[in-house]
Amino acid sequence: MRTSKFRNIVAAAAATVATALSASACSDAGTSTSSGGKATLQYWAWAPGSAQEVKEFNRTHPDIKVVHTDAGGGEQSSAKLLAAIRAGNAPDLALVENTALPRMIVAGAPLDITDYVSDVRKNYSAGSWAQTTFSGRTYGLPQDVGPMALLYRKDVFDKYGIKAPVAWEDYRNAAARIKARNPKLTMASLSTDGWGWYAAVAAQAGDDWWSVDGDKWTVNIDGANSRKVMDFFQGMFKDGLITADPILTPTYNQQLNNGTMLSWPSAAWAPGVVYGVAPKTAGKWALAPLPRWNVNDPTVSFQGGSSIIVTSKSKHPKQAAEFAKWLNASDQGAKMILNVQNGYPAALAGQKAATAQKPPALMPQQTDYYKVVAEIAKHTRPVTWGPNTDVAATAFTDAMNAAVHNGTSWADVLTVTQKAVVKDLKKQGFKVSKG
Repeated sequence: MRTSKFRNIVAAAAATVATALSASACSDAGTSTSSGGKATLQYWAWAPGSAQEVKEFNRTHPDIKVVHTDAGGGEQSSAKLLAAIRAGNAPDLALVENTALPRMIVAGAPLDITDYVSDVRKNYSAGSWAQTTFSGRTYGLPQDVGPMALLYRKDVFDKYGIKAPVAWEDYRNAAARIKARNPKLTMASLSTDGWGWYAAVAAQAGDDWWSVDGDKWTVNIDGANSRKVMDFFQGMFKDGLITADPILTPTYNQQLNNGTMLSWPSAAWAPGVVYGVAPKTAGKWALAPLPRWNVNDPTVSFQGGSSIIVTSKSKHPKQAAEFAKWLNASDQGAKMILNVQNGYPAALAGQKAATAQKPPALMPQQTDYYKVVAEIAKHTRPVTWGPNTDVAATAFTDAMNAAVHNGTSWADVLTVTQKAVVKDLKKQGFKVSKG
């Protein structure tokens, strides 16, 4: 019954369901308490600086007290939150990765907060807002986003007379030219577990791996554009221009430090990650727009990003939404996301404030860094994530590992993944059509 009920939330988000959720929230014990008229809210978030943000909110909002808990990020955080929902001791608010949000909606974790947050919709770009909106109903407020971009070793590119690539074919040609001059250099590593990266780059090429219309999900993981993407990067792999090894391992980090790994097609958050493992390479990197499939189309997708949800068990949804709006959509909160979390804010105010910031420590010489990112952000398109991304992740990774090991088709990895995703959706009771 839960799957059926919350499938309708994702697909149609009827007002009657939202009302039922609100009523349920009022009758459940939850974890919130109130004393002397002050609402006390429990907030789970792993982002750096969350405790400092909460402290500032509490200082300026005497009628609401927020208590912060670091419950860990990624799959760990989602699993803990779902367990807490089932046990009846969930927090009032939680930070959720955008890739996991549809799955959380299906499980009944977030409250439909459309009526609480409609007044701040203007504070976001359409692409950012779409990350948390399904069939016109909103289930979270975007906190940070990752407009996709190319982080590259500008010093090495300059040495070989190569400019930042505009198109993916330019990227391949640059890799080949550098490899011919120095075989020890590798353009990038695209890890076999990077299903979300391939999904985002496929979206840039025009394929949505999931889409929903009414009560029916369409799965197009095995689409023609997606297969072209896989063929393209398998070609680079066969020519020794890229590897398919895990990233951010000791070996990978050593390559970053010794200058043999030349780029990371990723997102605006990447410089902070690289600086954390290879600080001595500061000043040698630059950020450019992600290469394009169509030289005349600057569209990119998001890689990463998170949002705050108000849980369906909160006894104080209005106050919880007030905190979420302050942190994610106000000028003050957005600037804290930028300066305290070192994230790239989803809200337009934070993105505007970023243009006046100094560049990241990894590239102090790139004074136009945030202007470049702001321009990239103008051309982002949202990625629709399905309610069973965990199934896609497992199927893709297993099939990709086998394809790399056996030398078989990377494009056929998508066929395997599509079959697994469709089978699982049908098993859960969703209406499904193939792309």
